[in-house]
Amino acid sequence: MSQKYGNNSGTGIQIEENTRVKKPKMYRVVLHNDHYTTMDFVVEVLVKIFKKQPAEATGIMLEVHNRGKGLCGVFTYDIASTKASQVHQMARAREFPLKCSVEEA
Repeated sequence: MSQKYGNNSGTGIQIEENTRVKKPKMYRVVLHNDHYTTMDFVVEVLVKIFKKQPAEATGIMLEVHNRGKGLCGVFTYDIASTKASQVHQMARAREFPLKCSVEEA
């Protein structure tokens, strides 16, 4: 984006300033399968933390179960790390070893 600013000193010189805003890097939040966390709990996590509809959450849960991991969403780093932390806190509170990771997209 380019903006021109006039000079108040009366010299008639114009200053052009270029400002570019970089898009932030994006990060994937991924759930990993384990042999202890219940399928219902994984769906609950996806609905409560990632705001997924129950049908979509069930599909992601089945992907985690069948393929070993499933994508929860893609976010900026701060949001992705906050959501991963929320997953770990919720899992610890319910005594599940559910693992959630953040990967650069």
